Amino acid sequence: MDVTVSSWLVIALGILGANLPFLNEKLFAAVPLKKAAPAEQGWRKPLALRLLEMVILYFIVGAVAFALEARIGNAFPQTWEFYAITGCLFLVLAFPGFVARYLRKRR
Repeated sequence: MDVTVSSWLVIALGILGANLPFLNEKLFAAVPLKKAAPAEQGWRKPLALRLLEMVILYFIVGAVAFALEARIGNAFPQTWEFYAITGCLFLVLAFPGFVARYLRKRR
C-alpha cells in the first residue's frame, strides 16, 4: 500500500470513528443496547457511553495507523504530546456528529 493511500485511509477512519458514536443508537454501530417498549420512541445512548465509545474507537484507529506505519517502514516511538494532539484532533473531527445529534433543531 502506498504512503499516500495509507495516510488517507487513516484520515477517513479517523473521521468515521469520531462521528460513529453520534450517528446511531447502537454500540459500535452493531450491538443493540436495549429494546424499546411499544409506547416509547426508542432508547437513546447517554453522552457518557458515546464518549467512552469514542475513546475506544480512538485507540482502534491509532492501532490501525500504527500497523500501517510499521508496514511502510520504521514505526517511530511517540511521547505523550503526540497522544494529546491526536486526541484533541479526534475531538475536533467528532464535532459534526455532535452538532447533528445534540445542537441541531428537530422538526
